[in-house]
Amino acid sequence: MNSFRTVLFSTLFLAISFVGFAKENEPTQDDAPFDPKAMILHHVKDAHEFHLWDWKGTPVSLSLPIILWTDNGITTFSSSQFHHDDEGKTIVQANGGSFVKLHEKIYQLEAGATAVAYDAEHHPTNAHKPLNFSITRNVFMMWVSVALLLLIFLTTARSYKKSKDGVPTGIAGFMEPLIVFVRDEIGKPMIGEHKYKKYMPYLLTIFFFIWINNIFGLIPILNGANLSGNIAFTFTLAMFTFIITTFSGNKNYWKHIFWMPGVPVPMKIFLMPIEIIGMFVKPISLMIRLFANITAGHVIILALMSLIFVFKSVAIAPVSVAFSLFITVIEIIVTAIQAYIFTILSALYFGMATEEEH
Repeated sequence: MNSFRTVLFSTLFLAISFVGFAKENEPTQDDAPFDPKAMILHHVKDAHEFHLWDWKGTPVSLSLPIILWTDNGITTFSSSQFHHDDEGKTIVQANGGSFVKLHEKIYQLEAGATAVAYDAEHHPTNAHKPLNFSITRNVFMMWVSVALLLLIFLTTARSYKKSKDGVPTGIAGFMEPLIVFVRDEIGKPMIGEHKYKKYMPYLLTIFFFIWINNIFGLIPILNGANLSGNIAFTFTLAMFTFIITTFSGNKNYWKHIFWMPGVPVPMKIFLMPIEIIGMFVKPISLMIRLFANITAGHVIILALMSLIFVFKSVAIAPVSVAFSLFITVIEIIVTAIQAYIFTILSALYFGMATEEEH
């Protein structure tokens, strides 16, 4: 019952926040009609601030630092100098340069330019993107998740150290079944009884890291800090799995890739390029699977909320909120499932790389 109330509150909070965003951008007679695609893309992509809510028409946001490498060196200023929905209207002067924000990207205007010029496809023609090392909300939440993981595991380790009989207490009692699950249901079956231990730190790290960040992506107050829905994040995790798999490969593993045993020579030549391609397809599939599944849930919820404004009727609101609640419940389950799938596939690849010849 408490879990249901939590989900219901989160969904209603999301609906209220969405209505506030729509009201802020409600089209007038001279404006273009409501564009659900633009709204959805605006919410699922990364940003330079946390937009919390609107108060009497004024956005309330948690600003993050913008850090750029320009021709004049490192340039820093607060994202609060841009408006929440600013699309090239506000020009920020800093360190001898002029900067604008377009689609959550920071551009530097050319010398002497006082406004952004666009081509036919609405791309800036008199501005370029400097190297951006800014602390975006995805980066910020990644640091928060790392700090939370360190706190959880250090507290768990301290609990075991203080326990005289080895019985876990407090948070350790909650973490032990999850750690044992990763060990007994993922590590041992996929890698093997004798080789799984050296991979357990990585498997535990990605399991809890992905799971916690997926949960953060469902918290409405964080307003779309959706780290697992960022392709760069999933690419980095997949690359770690690829690198570990490649360096863990034994003689038997590379033999199956370059010269498949037990098949005729013409078939060996035919299978070799397929196996080489498969080496790179595996991490790509890991990357896309996590990114697509997490992003899809957020897109579906926002699309359901958009129906209220597409049909321009309050009567559709109960239907939209009800279906959004249903998808939110599914997303809560998906947060753990996707962490499990990424971890078990990584373990499977490690097991294939270290398997001995029969």
